[in-house]
Amino acid sequence: MNKNQTLPAYFHEWMEMYKKGAVRPVTYQKYELAYRTLKELVPKLRLGSLSRIRYQQLLNEYAQTHEKQTVMDFHHLLKGAVLDAVDEGVLKKDPTRKVVVKGTQTRKHKPKFLDQSELKTLIEHLDLGNDINWDWMILLIAKTGLRFAEALGLTPQDFDFSKQTLSVSKTWNYKAEESCFGPTKNESSVRKVRLDWQLAMQFNQLVQNIDPKQPIFVQGKKVYNATVNDRLERLCKENNIPAISVHGLRHTHASLLLYAGVSVASVAKRLGHSNMTTTQSTYLHIIRELENKDNDKVIQVMCEL
Repeated sequence: MNKNQTLPAYFHEWMEMYKKGAVRPVTYQKYELAYRTLKELVPKLRLGSLSRIRYQQLLNEYAQTHEKQTVMDFHHLLKGAVLDAVDEGVLKKDPTRKVVVKGTQTRKHKPKFLDQSELKTLIEHLDLGNDINWDWMILLIAKTGLRFAEALGLTPQDFDFSKQTLSVSKTWNYKAEESCFGPTKNESSVRKVRLDWQLAMQFNQLVQNIDPKQPIFVQGKKVYNATVNDRLERLCKENNIPAISVHGLRHTHASLLLYAGVSVASVAKRLGHSNMTTTQSTYLHIIRELENKDNDKVIQVMCEL
């Protein structure tokens, strides 16, 4: 580490030293993306020349083509490396201090979830034939709340049809150059998910002729999240329901369970959240709505005494 190193070169050494092997591959890919961005924006900027003004200029340039949250994430990735340079005495002052994070106007995002009638309409119009396709994945995620990468990582041997359970113990790293199995998001994501009898029977037939150890939805081809999202969006538009993302199916699953009176603890366990706080913060608006309904019930019960 020295003042004459370029910022991209220093960041690359730093992330290989402290992050490679210490964070999940999908997280490390974010550092690699940040490194490529630095090479593009400030290829010759010396580490010793990184002042508060120059750092702010870097973020401002990045913010011209990215939303504020994306800029904030980029800043957090850089900040760890920069603070280590301060600790080592290469930089006398922290150039990230009092930084102002800007960004482009937030684009209109898709709705987060469907209501029960909308989901029922979607399921009724899925193309569920005798062979595995993306519509089968859409159904599976809608009924289990799995993450996209978790669903991709499923193999026939993960199903226990006698007990109507699905074991989630791995993911499919579809973003890597050479796609492969990967670990779950956290330890709590390793779980068994109960299946309804109809879904269990359907998949029992579907996976009969698939290698027990091979991912059922991948089948030797490169997979892109956009492919499934485009299919889902087209289905939604064709049936006049709000167009959601595949991850929106996970939100839909959780929302329907909460509205049905399933406890937050049970929903958190089914989704593979590391703690109930994550579930509560993600679905706070639903929980508050249910609390208001409960309050009305409390008053009604008290009035009947």
